[in-house]
Amino acid sequence: MTSSRRFKDHFSDVAAAYAAHRPSYPAGLVDFLARLAPAKRLAWDSGCGSGQLSVLLAGPFARVVATDASPEQIARAAVHPKVEYRCTRAEASGLPERVADLATAAQAVHWFDLPAYYAEVRRVARPDGIVAVISYGVVTADADVDAVIQPFYRNVLRSYWPPERRHVDDGYRSLPFPFEELAAPAFEIRLDWRLDDLIGYVGTWSAVWALEQAEGQGPFGGFRRDLAAAWGPTTAVRTVRWPLALRVGRV
Repeated sequence: MTSSRRFKDHFSDVAAAYAAHRPSYPAGLVDFLARLAPAKRLAWDSGCGSGQLSVLLAGPFARVVATDASPEQIARAAVHPKVEYRCTRAEASGLPERVADLATAAQAVHWFDLPAYYAEVRRVARPDGIVAVISYGVVTADADVDAVIQPFYRNVLRSYWPPERRHVDDGYRSLPFPFEELAAPAFEIRLDWRLDDLIGYVGTWSAVWALEQAEGQGPFGGFRRDLAAAWGPTTAVRTVRWPLALRVGRV
C-alpha cells in the first residue's frame, strides 16, 4: 500500500453476505445531505462497501463516485447508471481537486487513516462542500430479542471487536472531526425483517468472523439457537432498528 498505514481488511471474506444482508439508509438522510451540499454535481462515497449508500446518493446527485479498498466488495456492489465504482483507498481517491459537492463515509471512517482521509476530503471538495461521516449502532428489536443480541454483542464478542469499533459504540462522539460542524437531525434505520434476515446480518460482523476463526462455529451456533427461540416462528416479521450517528461539516 502507498499509505503509511496498511489497509485493514475486515470484510472481503464476507463480501457476499455483506451485499446480501447489510441494511440500507433512510431516504431522509440522503435528502438532508443533498440540501446542505452547494450543488448536486458529484458525491464521493468512500468505504462504500457494496454500495448501500452510493445508490441512494445517485437519486439527487448527477454523478456518484464510490470507492472501496476491497475488490471483493466492489465486485458485488449494486449497479446503478449514475454510480462509478473504483477500487481504491479512501485516503487516495484518484479524484481531481475541487470536484466533490459531498463526501460521505458510511459505517467506514473508523477504519481509515483519519488525517490522510481528511486531507483527501479537503483536496477534492468544492468550496463550501459537505463532509458527512455516518455510523449505525447495535441493532435492536423487541425486548426478548434484544436480551439475546446484547449479551452476544457485548460479552461473547467483546474481545473480538477491532479497537476501532469503539468509535461506533460511542456514536462517533470521540472521533476527531476537524471541520465546521453543522447540526443534524436524528435518523434511524428501520426495517421489517424475518429471523433469517437478522441472522444473516449478524453474520457480517467482523467480530463474528474473528470468533469463528478462533473458536469454531459453536458460539455463533448457540447464538442462532437462542435467537430463534426468542423470535418465534421463522416466518414472523419483526421491526428492527439501528440508531444512526451522524457528524456533518462544511469543508
